[in-house]
This record gives sequence, structure tokens and C-alpha cells, in this order.
Amino acid sequence: MRVVFLGTPEFAVPTLEAIASSAVEIPAVFTQPDRPAGRGRKLTPPPVKKRALEFGLEIHQPERIRASDILPFSPDAVVVVAYGQILSRKFLAAPRLGVVNLHASMLPRWRGAAPIQRAVLAGDEVCGVCVMRVVQKLDAGPVMASLAVPIGPRDTSEELHDKLAAAGAPLIIDTLQGLERGEVSETPQDESRVSYAEKLSKSEAPLDWSQIADELVRRVRGLRPLPVAETEMPGVGRDPARVWRAFPIDSDPGRSAVPGEVLGEGDCAEGRGLRVRTGSGDLILLEVQPPGRRRMAVEDFLRGHPVPAGGRLGEPE
Repeated sequence: MRVVFLGTPEFAVPTLEAIASSAVEIPAVFTQPDRPAGRGRKLTPPPVKKRALEFGLEIHQPERIRASDILPFSPDAVVVVAYGQILSRKFLAAPRLGVVNLHASMLPRWRGAAPIQRAVLAGDEVCGVCVMRVVQKLDAGPVMASLAVPIGPRDTSEELHDKLAAAGAPLIIDTLQGLERGEVSETPQDESRVSYAEKLSKSEAPLDWSQIADELVRRVRGLRPLPVAETEMPGVGRDPARVWRAFPIDSDPGRSAVPGEVLGEGDCAEGRGLRVRTGSGDLILLEVQPPGRRRMAVEDFLRGHPVPAGGRLGEPE
């Protein structure tokens, strides 16, 4: 079986590895062009390209992929994992067995660009991966295989990303084998249950301390590794500090405070940090990143930047 692989970010790497290590032949890998990255804006290859080079695979990086790009490789199927381009109708019709895509959600929930992050932000208890046939409408093709993955109460988007990437790789292999044998069933999606996972925006990063503690900690977990939750904090300057880790606890009913008010240091199941009142409950900040500094435990941060009880987070200096 000959399979052309389309993918770009780290999420696609486990699937590429699984296919390359199987009996399937990969005549070509297509990935996005190298882009500037980092502080020096150095031209950097995408993760899929790096791994494909290690496997000795043929790599192509067109700015815009067309059906004519894959026809010389006579693929039986095309596998797409977070490639980053819309495929034409002519492209979808080119492979004998069609084009299949690995998507990081339990479709039809969370079609779109940021299914992992939106699942965490929404407080979903289960996410998963689906293999679907690619059609012209966004993430709307029939589902060929799926696997549910529970979201732990402390899972961040980056941790869930790795779990789903690993879970999807063998699912693709099983689907390809089924396609070759003609044994894959395709289940249409229920359009009445569709939800869309819009791309994350920097405007979602500021913490709104009037929200309840559980909502705030989901925001901290869901916005990792980008754009990262943030809040203005006394003593760190005009720019906000990033919040990398936090834990919700019940408020002391005998201690009144307003949302965003610092209550001093406090303890929780994950350690010691800075206790802050929310709209309902308290939040213990455990790991922060002051402007222009590295990430650090809040205990270390407080040694050099004491935040007095009674101070307010979320208010510019």
C-alpha cells in the first residue's frame, strides 16, 4: 500500500512514525515550508520535516498543494494530520482509496482549529481522536474510527495533546489496513451536535477574577502552551505576568475579600503558592512567569517580589 503523508506540527509526528515503521510505503511526505521562529527569527523546519529526514523519506514543501503534486507518486491513499491547507475537490478524488484525516476530538464535537484547547476550556471530561474521510466541508466527513480519551482534572492542553497524538497513530494504521481490505464502515456525523473550536486568541489570556475558581483553573490549563493565561500583578511592572499552574480551593467563609484580592500565601494538594479570591472559591497560583523572566515556582517568585495581602490582581499599575 502506497500512502502519501501530509502533516506539519508535532501532533503529526507519532502518526508519521507509525506509518513509516509499518508495511505501508510512503513515497512522499508533504509539509509546510520552513518558517522563521524564535527570537532570532531563524528559518526553522516543521517537526514533520525533521522526523521525515531521519526516516530518509522524500519531502516536499509547496506553498500551496495541488492534485498534480501527488499524482506522480500513485498513492493508494493520502493521510492528513494537521497539515494546514485546504485540499481541493480534485485532490480529494486523486487517491484510489481517498484522503483520510486524524482529528483531535470526538466528532462532531469540536470541529475546527483548536479542539484540544476548547475541550479543556469547556470542562469536557472526555476528548478523543477520530479518523474521518476528508470532504470539502470543514471536518465534516464520515467517521471511520474513533477512540475516546479521558481528560484528567489536572491535564493541560499540552499534556492532552501528547496523549491524543499517541492514541491516534495506531488508529490510522488500523484504518489503512481496513481500507485495503475493504472493511471500513463510515458513519455520517450528526449535524445537530456540531460545535466549533475557534482558533485561540491572545485576547483570551487575561484572567477575569470575577469568574469562579474552577473556570479560572481551566483557563490556565487550557491556554498552555499558547497563549498562556496572564494577569496584572503588583510589583512586576506594567506588563502582566503569565500564570502556568494554579489550583482551586474552597474559600474560608470567615474571611471576606473581593475577586482578585491577594489573601497571602496558601497551601493546596500541589504545593504552596499565592492565594487569591475569585468570584467563587480561591485560586492558589503555583507557577508564574514575570515579564521578561523565566517560568518559576511562586514560592521562588515571592522571595524577590513579595505581593502583599490585600493587593489586587488584574489591575494595571
